[in-house]
Amino acid sequence: MTKPGDVIRYCPKCGSERFNYDGEKAFKCIACGFHFFINSAAAVAAIIESGHDEILLTIRAFEPQKGYLDLPGGFVDPGESVEAALKREIKEELNLDITDMSYLVSYPNEYIFSNYSVFTTDLGFICRVESFKNIHVKDDISGYEFINPRDLDYQKVSSDSIRKIIKDYLKYRQGIID
Repeated sequence: MTKPGDVIRYCPKCGSERFNYDGEKAFKCIACGFHFFINSAAAVAAIIESGHDEILLTIRAFEPQKGYLDLPGGFVDPGESVEAALKREIKEELNLDITDMSYLVSYPNEYIFSNYSVFTTDLGFICRVESFKNIHVKDDISGYEFINPRDLDYQKVSSDSIRKIIKDYLKYRQGIID
């Protein structure tokens, strides 16, 4: 994973190049004295069960990883709870209403957008929806598939964090993790 010091070069307050990285998560600007901390952005990912040993996977419409499989979800907006973000993202992307959700696991991720690294914490939830009757793709997905996670080609999954969330879901279903 890329380190913040490899990506961030200039002070966001004054624009100075004299922006020193501490090697972990903070910067200090020599020019203006601004102290800047890198914090992880929250993102949600839904494992939506179909009821037939399959889960709903989406197909990414845009880079990064255009055409790869993904779990539906997205970034948590400022001031928004992760639960509200999950419901909003699923409604925006698939026109589905979540009726039940339970937290499963989280993993760090590096989401590279426009050649810029956004460090995220991806929170995986197991979800149910009332019906798939009104499903249709919108927002940043181009399609969807129902796939048994045991049959999934993990090389076609968009990120390491999403692969890990799906694998932990399988372990959970097998009673290996609680």
